[in-house]
This record gives sequence, structure tokens and C-alpha cells, in this order.
Amino acid sequence: MKKFKAIWLLLLLLIPTLCLTGCESVTTRANHQDTWSRIERRKRVIVGLDDSFVPMGFRQKNGKLVGYDVDLARAVFKQYGIKVDFQPIDWSMKETELKNGTIDLLWNGYSVNASRRKKVAFSRYYLANRQVLVTLKRDRINNLNDMQGKTLGVQTGSTGDTVLNEHPKLLKDKIKGKTPVMYDTFPNAFIDLNAGRIQGILMDEVYANYYVKHQKNPADYRVEVNRQFPVEYFAVGMRKGDKTLRKKINAGLGRLQRNGQLKKINEKWFGTNSTFLGPDND
Repeated sequence: MKKFKAIWLLLLLLIPTLCLTGCESVTTRANHQDTWSRIERRKRVIVGLDDSFVPMGFRQKNGKLVGYDVDLARAVFKQYGIKVDFQPIDWSMKETELKNGTIDLLWNGYSVNASRRKKVAFSRYYLANRQVLVTLKRDRINNLNDMQGKTLGVQTGSTGDTVLNEHPKLLKDKIKGKTPVMYDTFPNAFIDLNAGRIQGILMDEVYANYYVKHQKNPADYRVEVNRQFPVEYFAVGMRKGDKTLRKKINAGLGRLQRNGQLKKINEKWFGTNSTFLGPDND
């Protein structure tokens, strides 16, 4: 019995060390392993996304996955003869899924910011964006100050969540309890907005404009653009070790711009050529 207890105690002491070593090896691999040869060999790349994020990547009523980023990713990898598989993920766990190798890329209206740069590598920018406040006109909320004491909805792990905490005086300090209601998806937030359970949603401008436009009564909504919120840029997120993959994506985006295909994709989803294609720093 004493021997058994000694072995059990030893295992308890070793488990944290083994877990820490395992986590370190996963992170080390993500930061240093270049997986392009594997992707090229299997002719398949896996993109993680929130498949309710209109118009970047979402399901139609028949279940078909469509969207701006869906078209863009396919157009980039078609140049290399590689098929794109899209994997719906829990957006709050996106960087973990990437690091663990469950997916190869985050390509779904993924905004660049300082905290994310610590975890992932980014492609060149391809679209400009900003956070906006969406409300119902019946609530007479015309600016951020009118959210005083009101309830705000935000998606977990979204840029809106980050911006809210980085610039608390703009909105967070005004809302009820100085704490937003968190949602897994924006459609769920809109359900609560329409039911009066919340009075505003902080979200991406590209999503807000598209979603409101396709509602039964678009005129019922107000999309408040506050210039105090910083301009953001969408880019493709990948593991830091995937230097070749980054070069391939950057080059592919550049070719799409030069041959006019990027303009066509923009006009299809936004009605205008709204691209901001940042420089290729490679």
C-alpha cells in the first residue's frame, strides 16, 4: 500500500511537468515549423472560421457556405492548385485551434491587433474595417453617450470585445454594470436586440452593413460610426512558423489585384471596390 501511494504521489508531481512540456512543444512547433510542403503535398489547406459571420463566411438557407473571404481564399489557392476546406470553430478558441494544428489559417474577417500579433503571423492587409454600434431607432440611441446605463452585446473573442476593453471611456464605462453581454455569434445578439433584451451591439462595420441591409425592415436599425474607434485591417492569420505559406498568400493576393479578380470579388459582396491591399513586406 505504501508503495502504491508513493507511485501515485510521483504521478501527481509529474503530470503538471508533462503538461507544461507538451504545451511548450506545441508552441515551439507552431512558431518554427514551415508546413507548406505538407499542404502542397496533400493539395488541401484548412481554414478556420465562424460560419455565421456575414458577409465574410456564412451559411445560406440551403446550408451552402458562401462569403467574401470564402471566395477570396479559394481564388488565392486556386493559383497553386490547392483546395480550401473550411472548418467552423469556436471563435473564442481560434488561436488555440491554429496553434494545435486543427486548422492551417484564420481567414474570416480577422482583424490585426497588437495582442493577436503576439500569437500569430499575419498576411498583408486586404480590407479596412471599423467597429460600429448597431441599435434600433425606436430606442433613440443616436451616439455612444446615449448608451449610458443601457445593455450592450458583444461577440466573445471578437475585435469589438478587444476595442471595448482597450478604450473603456468611449463605451464600456457608460453601459450597464460596465460589462457587456457576451454572445457566441452575432445572430444571437440580434435576436436579443430585436427582443429588447439588449439595446446595442458593438461589431464590425462590414458585418453590420451587410446584415442590416438584408433584414426584413432595414430602416428599423441605426448603424453608428464613431471616428474615435480606430480603423482596423483584415488579414489572414497563420502560425509564425509558416513563412512560405505567408509568402504564397501575399503573392496570390497581389496577383488577384493586378488581374482585376479582387475588384470583382469586392463588387460582388460590397457593391464597390473597397479593398485596402497593404504592402507585401516579404
